[in-house]
Amino acid sequence: MADIRLIEIKEEIFADNDKLAGEIRERLREKEVFMLNLMASPGGGKTSLIVQTLRGMKDHFRTAVIEGDIDSIVDAEKVAEEGIPAVQLRTGGACHLDAVMVNMALQEMNFDDLDLIIIENIGNLVCPAEFDTGAVRNVMILSVPEGDDKPLKYPLMFTVCDAIVVNKVDYLAIADFDMAALKQRVLKLNPKIKIFEVSCKTGEGIPAWIKWLRNEITAFKKSA
Repeated sequence: MADIRLIEIKEEIFADNDKLAGEIRERLREKEVFMLNLMASPGGGKTSLIVQTLRGMKDHFRTAVIEGDIDSIVDAEKVAEEGIPAVQLRTGGACHLDAVMVNMALQEMNFDDLDLIIIENIGNLVCPAEFDTGAVRNVMILSVPEGDDKPLKYPLMFTVCDAIVVNKVDYLAIADFDMAALKQRVLKLNPKIKIFEVSCKTGEGIPAWIKWLRNEITAFKKSA
């Protein structure tokens, strides 16, 4: 019987990705550029939150956006309408962004002209959580219509994130959504996570989210 050689593809992919992500993080630190990785399900409100964030940051930080999509450039066009430069990554089927893809986008940017880069990852609560992009902070959006049970179904996503934005709180009055139960489940997985309740439609909670992000960027720049 012939010998069998086993190659662990997944472990090799993660190792290579993590190495490049570390190099990206170090490069950005040298230039004092803060990168945020934003993840959510399709329809969770990633682009809406990005637009609100851009408007709250424009007088304080120079910003660019990396847009990840399986197809189309719709979200990048919305960012461009705000006067913010965007690089569109069209994956053609891949369900996440990884360090290799992000690195390609970063090559199109001049770090000397930037303070903040926001990554809009692919709409998915599974794969994006597994791949380090080189970001300083990971944030996910959970919209009220999705339900409060998502930490039970996708624990890794809530574990790897530094903050969670609960979007569409204007639906709470008509939704079967238990905010207390959600917080209990999230904090059990990740006791240090920050939780923000917002509505991108009404603007509720957006100032608190913006304040937190500004403070994170300022602290990062001071430590770089």
